[in-house]
Amino acid sequence: MSIQPLLIGGDWRAANEPRGSFRAEDPTCGEAIGAEFPICGAADVQAALAAAVAVAEELAAAPAERIAAFLDAYADAIDADADTLVTLAHAETALPKEPRLAKVELPRTSGQLRQAAQAVRNYAWTQPVIDTSAGLRAHYAPLGKPVLIFGPNNFPFAFNAIAGSDFASAIAARNPVIAKAHPSHPATSERLAQLAHTALRQAGLPAASVQMLYQFDRTLGVALAGDARLGAIGFTGSRAAGLALKAAADVACIPAYVELSSVNPVFLLPGVLAERGAALAQEFFASCTMGSGQFCTSPGIVVVPAGAAGDAFVDAATAHFAAAAPNVLFSRAVLEHLERGVATLRAAGAACLTGGASAGPGYRYQPTLLSVDGEQFLREPLALQTEAFGPVSLVLRAADTTQMAALARVFEGNLTGTLYSAQDGSDNAAWQQVALALRPRVGRLIQNKMPTGVAVSPAMNHGGPFPSTGHPGFTAVGMPAAIRRFAALHCYDNVTQSQLPPELRDHNPGTVARLIDGEWRTGNIGDSKS
Repeated sequence: MSIQPLLIGGDWRAANEPRGSFRAEDPTCGEAIGAEFPICGAADVQAALAAAVAVAEELAAAPAERIAAFLDAYADAIDADADTLVTLAHAETALPKEPRLAKVELPRTSGQLRQAAQAVRNYAWTQPVIDTSAGLRAHYAPLGKPVLIFGPNNFPFAFNAIAGSDFASAIAARNPVIAKAHPSHPATSERLAQLAHTALRQAGLPAASVQMLYQFDRTLGVALAGDARLGAIGFTGSRAAGLALKAAADVACIPAYVELSSVNPVFLLPGVLAERGAALAQEFFASCTMGSGQFCTSPGIVVVPAGAAGDAFVDAATAHFAAAAPNVLFSRAVLEHLERGVATLRAAGAACLTGGASAGPGYRYQPTLLSVDGEQFLREPLALQTEAFGPVSLVLRAADTTQMAALARVFEGNLTGTLYSAQDGSDNAAWQQVALALRPRVGRLIQNKMPTGVAVSPAMNHGGPFPSTGHPGFTAVGMPAAIRRFAALHCYDNVTQSQLPPELRDHNPGTVARLIDGEWRTGNIGDSKS
């Protein structure tokens, strides 16, 4: 069987001295499927980096409209090729075609590409600031270096290294992208790269602006992450892999935006349990098992107060978990990681209420509910916050609202934190007490809904304190904020009008909101304030 080519330097070509090959696997049975893809050696990794460096200045100088045209054309191509893409992703991930892939994730992917195009056209991501009296003008601008993006296993479209939010953000900021595809869905990534390559050529952008490598070993990845020719890194995946890359990048002072792990605690306050505990048990179960629990925002811990209403919730949730069939996971590696995570939780004192075992065929795991009391959690807070990436959650029984707040204070950083409260206002005081402790520890604070969904909105924060991400001030979802991760702050001092970037000139190139002498305005400098 021939090995598929790589996209390097603007061309599809055979790997140079590959270190082997691999195939995708059908998670439902564990058997290899599809074509063989190369495991790159150092020669291909260095060739991709050199090609990206060579076009970085040209791409940084490209007109905004050309960048936006590429993003829009790529989005259109993804929509037009939806049937093929959905079929490939379904085979490689076992995620359902309907509604997950076809109706939810693929439209989200093309939609965020279009949102990035809009942010390019209206210069929203550049955030221009002008001080006319001092002769100073500043904005966010391209890094002038390539961005290396590592795609995760759980979103074959929306976070794919060659199509997802990190990709759209880096290209919108006019940086070349080297995409490291996830080995769980290589054929899906290949098809996306083909569409991107065609759209790139049609837009007249440098051919090496978008490149893709399928796989390389850890040593090469760490070496690449520490190469000073890179401008930034985007990574979504395991904590161990992300921290290894970040450590290498830190030595070279390369910004690494890493999404690592999150247990997304959900607090059920006493009043809401009395009000609708049975409905909450169903809602909780559905969130935990959505996508086989393989979401970065899956509720890994639910905090339930002691008492009859809490007992009834736990009993109902346990029944839902016990009645469900084993869930299919993405790969053997995900299954093994999940087994280790559950073992760590049990060793730290968590009791298994139901599930707790793998099941064949393929890569399947029983929906699992564990339980531990508040005192034990406070004794072993780190071990009991181990992420179990799959259809698993830990019920944390709190003695009272005061202990709920104490538990919130020992949580590590998370992407989300949720509080459910009663509609009659009986939980308002408890909400304030727990939320005060939880708020600094989560990127997104949620009320009365499970955290699983992530809206592609300018107001979304898909980020949070460590270890959910490597930097609490940035989001991986939502334009234009996500774009600024891959940008540099450029200041111009006494530079003439013709030499300034368009959005920093006296004449506003569109309806750009600019901070001019301390006021946000959309008009031209010299015009009446508007």
